[in-house]
Amino acid sequence: MCLQVEQVRLLDRFSNKSTNGTLYLTATHLIFVESSSNNLTSAAQEIWILHHHIASVEKLSLTTTGCPLVIQCRNFRVVHFVVQRERDCHDIYSSLLRLLRPVSYEELYAFSYNPKQNDQQREEGWQLIDLGAEFERMGVPCDQWQLTDVNRDYKVCETYPRDLYVPITASKPIIVGSSKFRSKGRFPVLTYFYQEKKAAVCRCSQPLSGFSARCLEDESMLQAISKANHNSRFVYVMDTRPKLNALANRAAGKGYENEDNYSNIRFQFVGIENIHVMRTSLQKLLEVIGTRSLSMGDYLEGLESSGWLRHIKAIVDAAIFLAKAVTVEGASVLVHCSDGWDRTAQVCSLGALLMDPYYRTIKGFMVLIEKDWISFGHKFADRCDQLDGDPKEVSPIFTQFLECVWQLSEQFPQAFEFSEWFLLQIHEHVHSCQYGNFLGNNQRQREELHGASETGSLLL
Repeated sequence: MCLQVEQVRLLDRFSNKSTNGTLYLTATHLIFVESSSNNLTSAAQEIWILHHHIASVEKLSLTTTGCPLVIQCRNFRVVHFVVQRERDCHDIYSSLLRLLRPVSYEELYAFSYNPKQNDQQREEGWQLIDLGAEFERMGVPCDQWQLTDVNRDYKVCETYPRDLYVPITASKPIIVGSSKFRSKGRFPVLTYFYQEKKAAVCRCSQPLSGFSARCLEDESMLQAISKANHNSRFVYVMDTRPKLNALANRAAGKGYENEDNYSNIRFQFVGIENIHVMRTSLQKLLEVIGTRSLSMGDYLEGLESSGWLRHIKAIVDAAIFLAKAVTVEGASVLVHCSDGWDRTAQVCSLGALLMDPYYRTIKGFMVLIEKDWISFGHKFADRCDQLDGDPKEVSPIFTQFLECVWQLSEQFPQAFEFSEWFLLQIHEHVHSCQYGNFLGNNQRQREELHGASETGSLLL
């Protein structure tokens, strides 16, 4: 069913120009079609806005020219319409409010999207990336690292992949004991192996240490990671949070590793802010960008006060520290934040991209996202506001990662096989929900959705 509204004007907020046309509201898109009388020399302009791209819609007070409707999209697009009749504007407004934020996965566009593919092609989408082959490329399994089946049925940690790599000396009792001492059961596991120096990048969540609690199995797990690297006598433990945040978590029975209990570790706070600070920072940045007739001085002042670039720098600095520790010092590094699926994903993936040129290719970048973001349970549905949920869970964590990659590609364009267009397409589709990869927060959800979604690859 399609709602059609004639006599709609599209406003360009920068040039103050307007275009007349017709607005169509379908089950999946809002479509503006320019009137043919506006442009006699070329085809009529069409603007398609996917409902899942819409972050907010606002109906302003009636004016002499009509009723304004302002649509802000998650890909930072802002569209201004003026609908001649207030009743028509209200119908569009109320319909969009119902459509822009579905309550279940089945309502997402991926389940109605029907690409022209046969069954074999659709299945290939789910099999496009093989993480087992990726770890083999790194040189794992090897004499110090093994594949464990302890999480094969997701009983130890439901937000981790079922195939995990751990030190040879880490027995199942050690793994299970460590998981019980870590938030959400997310115990230390391998995410990247730097074969040249046998150094490992591992990831986990914060320990449930409080002020004095300890776990012998967790201490043995870190000892096993240390012993798996014969080229270094210690392991860096990177807590990506500000120290004050970690101290506050100790009062709630969580916290960080006590160096007195863990032998051969060097503890390092990084200081990346939490999801709430990042959400507020982006809101401030968008307010600055959306302000009309802003002087360059005011713009730069607003950009600085938003803190956005300061946060980007903190993530890049953490990735640089990780890369230097592994490639220069030859040390293994354990990275965590609170639950190990936001800041941990940012730092581990960006650090790997700095260390390994394969991840700077198109296919390698896809593998990197699959490995460090999807399979290890980044909360795409919550963070990207894909479903109707808690607005406090929304945060531009993955957007920041793409921004960091873009910053690096601008400085070192010859080091990347792809350009900013590729990053923009990824950002577009992480919010469009057109592709199956981002439907699940983790590998287990992906497997459950396999039979229901039309296609499986983020970038097909």
